[in-house]
Amino acid sequence: MNVKICGITTKQAAIQAVEAGADFIGFVFADSKRKLDREQAKEIASVIPASVKKVGVFVNEDAETIKEIADTVGLDYIQLHGDESPAFCQQFAYPVIKAFQIKTAEDLEKVNDYNCAYYLLDSPAGKYRGGNGEAFDWGLVKHLHPLEEKIILAGGLHADNVQQAIAEVKPVGVDVSSGVETDGAKDGNKMVAFIEKAKRER
Repeated sequence: MNVKICGITTKQAAIQAVEAGADFIGFVFADSKRKLDREQAKEIASVIPASVKKVGVFVNEDAETIKEIADTVGLDYIQLHGDESPAFCQQFAYPVIKAFQIKTAEDLEKVNDYNCAYYLLDSPAGKYRGGNGEAFDWGLVKHLHPLEEKIILAGGLHADNVQQAIAEVKPVGVDVSSGVETDGAKDGNKMVAFIEKAKRER
């Protein structure tokens, strides 16, 4: 099971996530309490080994800015978390993770319009896109079995529910941000607990 720790904002948190066994580290470049600029992200990226993939999260950003940030930071993936069209997602030299907010089964049908490396299924937007700590109805994902090898599950995950989420959705990966934080900061112990549970065979 692949694990993405999103919303990393410090070198210490990045090192803790890597040591805990994270497969992907996410940097947020959109409006969020976890937002970074490209120089901050580049500095943090310097301590992340090549074996751990760096993901930049963008919301309705223009393509040139995305490309510039990806090049500066040395991103491995671009995650598009806004209203980006299928055509928009096709213009990058980087593999794309497209995020979808899931309220109903109809929301899942939009996934079929996109050709991306991964599809990240998240809970409906709160103040910001993603990172709201709320889960959606995992039962809806049963309609997506042909794509399950590309599904990353997000939204309201934490160490106590991630095994149930994996059993119900059968994703290729899980994404967590607020579920491994204490008082708004990444918690090394919570990252360890989450990754151990996510990667444990049931």
